[in-house]
Amino acid sequence: MEKVVTRFAPSPTGFMHVGGVRTALYAWLWAKKNQGSFILRIEDTDKDREMEGSIGHIMESLKWLGLDWDFGPDNGGPNAPYIQSERLDIYKKYASILIEKGCAYPDPFSEAEVEEFRHKAEQEKRPFFYREHRPASLSQGGPENFGVWDGIKPLRFKVPSVKSYKWHDLVYGNLSAGPEALDDFILIKSDGYPTYNFAHIVDDIEMGITHVMRGEEFISSVPKFLSVYEALGLKPPFYATLPVILGPEGKKKLSKRDGAKDLLEYRNEGYLPDALINFLALLGWHPADDREIFTKEELIKVFDIDRIQKSGAQMNAVKLDWINKEHIKKLSPAELEKNIFIYLPDDYRNPKIVPIIAERISKWGDIKEIIGAGELDFFLKTPEIRKEKLVFKNVPLEKILNNIKLAIHTLEAIKEKDFTVENIKNALMKMADTLPSRGEILHPVRFALSGRDKSPDPFIIAEILGKNETISRLQKAI
Repeated sequence: MEKVVTRFAPSPTGFMHVGGVRTALYAWLWAKKNQGSFILRIEDTDKDREMEGSIGHIMESLKWLGLDWDFGPDNGGPNAPYIQSERLDIYKKYASILIEKGCAYPDPFSEAEVEEFRHKAEQEKRPFFYREHRPASLSQGGPENFGVWDGIKPLRFKVPSVKSYKWHDLVYGNLSAGPEALDDFILIKSDGYPTYNFAHIVDDIEMGITHVMRGEEFISSVPKFLSVYEALGLKPPFYATLPVILGPEGKKKLSKRDGAKDLLEYRNEGYLPDALINFLALLGWHPADDREIFTKEELIKVFDIDRIQKSGAQMNAVKLDWINKEHIKKLSPAELEKNIFIYLPDDYRNPKIVPIIAERISKWGDIKEIIGAGELDFFLKTPEIRKEKLVFKNVPLEKILNNIKLAIHTLEAIKEKDFTVENIKNALMKMADTLPSRGEILHPVRFALSGRDKSPDPFIIAEILGKNETISRLQKAI
């Protein structure tokens, strides 16, 4: 058994899509489960798409989630550097090996000529294969017929043999593709940078990658990859194709138009990193039982490639909010207060308000909405009260008035030091149970204290306001 080595190899294009992050998560979980290594590698050979600051953004995103890498751009390792643009000599070394084997040659055609070949194939309604246009000397001769590669012309891979390929995918099972999947593709471009199809193979070989996890869009390219491994006389890694992440409607791949967010947007909205990991793990994988809430450590223990599903996984914001709320519930009182206070204005930072807020949110960002909507303003200032709002159903006004007076009398009997939720509740409920409906007293008391149709229990509000302010507001209601 060789040591498990996985990798996450994003391109620095400025956006960390949840699909890419899930790939990183699954690779990380598999490495951790098997006491292996997880590598962060930056694939930056497409300079036209690269965005400044993206590498730092990628690392910040993974660090926020707690997906630590054993080797990467910032901490090096036995196969450093881990940024492709800094590994050009390594790709040239492998290119030379392929040239010597007669499996790579300088492209003899200009871009315009290749485009003409492609255009003619389209006109004749047949697939375009570059290999069909190789000069006879390239098709029949060895490397001595290729000419010298000057590093300026593109270097192409010469498919050793046009044949069908069969391979086993750890998720999709046995797969195959015919000769139509093979062609002479570019290994190194005219700008000196390798293509993805070549660079990632060289890197995976050099870094000893044992398991490659990636999206289904790469399935059609696997025969190309296998032909390169075959030409080099090397064994390919295990492939695990991950299911596509679908939009909220479950009909098409998730995109920015469907509300796909950059990972750090979830941080800014107040999601817990462990909750997001929990959610992403279940987005295409399921455990052996019906559990849905996991810590990161628990996921490492139960994660298995065999339980990754083939069918698409639907992005569900409601499910994410529910999972996040469950993780919030698991926080200690001190952690809960610390996090909530970060989002609260100074005037609201009363520890007694924390349970009220925790009950009403699914993520920290919801706190801003609660404060912005004025839902807790009654804790800071006496609310304006309309007479008709104090009336419960069709109970006569005189009876409501009398009930509020009784509530004041009841609460005045509680000593200041004993003015707690439990004692307030016991006193008012004892009185409420003597009435035809508890609402005849609880409704006007709640509204007198909060001025809102929906609010926390009046007992909780009363304790936070204190005895004097509570009685003052009830007197105002009278």
